[in-house]
Amino acid sequence: MKLQPIIPFEPVLTPQLPQGEQWIAQIKWDGVRMLSYCDGTDAELINRRGNRRTLQYPEIADPRAYCRARSVILDGEVIALEGGKPSFHEVMRRDSLKNTAAISAVSRQVPVLYMVFDILYCDGLWLLDQPLSKRQQILSDKLLPHPYVQNVPSYANPSELLTAAQSGGLEGIVCKDIGGTYAPGGKDSRWQKRKIILDINAVAGGVTYREGIVNALLLGLFDGGGRLHYIGHAGAGRLNARDWRALTAQIEPLRTGDMPFAGTPQRSKGAVWITPQLVFKLHFLEWNSSGTLRQPVIQAQLDLPPLSCRLEPKG
Repeated sequence: MKLQPIIPFEPVLTPQLPQGEQWIAQIKWDGVRMLSYCDGTDAELINRRGNRRTLQYPEIADPRAYCRARSVILDGEVIALEGGKPSFHEVMRRDSLKNTAAISAVSRQVPVLYMVFDILYCDGLWLLDQPLSKRQQILSDKLLPHPYVQNVPSYANPSELLTAAQSGGLEGIVCKDIGGTYAPGGKDSRWQKRKIILDINAVAGGVTYREGIVNALLLGLFDGGGRLHYIGHAGAGRLNARDWRALTAQIEPLRTGDMPFAGTPQRSKGAVWITPQLVFKLHFLEWNSSGTLRQPVIQAQLDLPPLSCRLEPKG
């Protein structure tokens, strides 16, 4: 593929919705950020970390099936639904697979949708310096009807969309400046996300067992000096019995006699310490004053470097 993968633009977290006519709002999907590339000959799906996912999502692998452009880069999110709502756990059942036969089998169990919200390159021309309003117009003109692809709708009233998202139990919304350009690898207030469901990626530094099977994780985040700070203990969530058995097998070679946390966790009784290598996505209600998470719920295991789990300002 002649087109080089780019790092997608990211929104900043905001406690309050922006005001003004230049702002539109879109639903924040609980899925996997994905860019779809076609250079006129080859096509690829590549995630925000630059990893290819063409094999994992064959139904949306070639944008020529859903975009009337000879060459193109589309930006969007791959989601899977459960009970009519996006489920990160479900989409990770597809994203984590590497075997073609397994992908074929699970594809029938877990259909996905590609929610497209931006177009960055079209028919040999870069659109990064075009305002969002122009990019949205081009995207609308180029997208074709497809059973697994949707153009993400935009709404002129962010507060009304936020209320609707809250009623629907969705993750949140993203507000975008319609005059804003697109900066690959950037992250600033041109895009602002307002979360309803808080989430975080954390690394496991310890576990507890029940009847020989791991049943909970002691989780932490790294500071700038590489020290791991305990943020909570989680056993509830989306992992099923098979997931816990597989996790138990992963844990065994990581067991260590050295506690990896900077301070002794509150829930350390009966804990087995492990080298902090395994990363998990959590939902939680809020930060406690003690620096721990209130009611953390495990969503999925992630293929991310442990040091990407960093302490940041709460919000």
